[in-house]
Amino acid sequence: MKTRADLIALLDAAGVAHPTLEHEAVFRVGEGAEVKARLPGAHSKNLFLKDAKGQLWLISAADGAEIDLKALPPVIGSARLSFGSAERLAAALGVAPGSVTALALVNDPEHKVRFVLDRTLAEAETVNFHPLTNTATTALSRAGFARFLAAVGVSPLVVDFAAMRVIHGGAAALNAAGGPTI
Repeated sequence: MKTRADLIALLDAAGVAHPTLEHEAVFRVGEGAEVKARLPGAHSKNLFLKDAKGQLWLISAADGAEIDLKALPPVIGSARLSFGSAERLAAALGVAPGSVTALALVNDPEHKVRFVLDRTLAEAETVNFHPLTNTATTALSRAGFARFLAAVGVSPLVVDFAAMRVIHGGAAALNAAGGPTI
């Protein structure tokens, strides 16, 4: 599995600016108000899920988004969803609970985890994620996040959680439709 240093090297190689704030460990969305106050942009909450057929899912949403896990399966094309175990999380994305992040997709070269991105994050000028550890937060521009996703070969399924509908099915669809550059 790739380390935080490996992630930073990948961001550097992709030409992605990645200002990072070191801080005390943050385990839940409701924590870290001082971090959010110090870093402008959209802050994220990230859910690692498994569906009833064994498919793994990573959902990155704006920290204030409400995600109805019972209503989500038909929207994203999954079976019934539940939270993935710590062991499965470590094996799939190389992070521990509390450190779940879209940046952990760097550890999924075989693309076993399907990535769902909240429309609010997709449209944000700046997004903030943990850099594989919950003791820091890294800010990426929208273009920088798109370059990261391209570097790891991931096209997100963009979902509007407020309307519970898919906006776009991946980077090519987003760009062709004139949507966000994710």
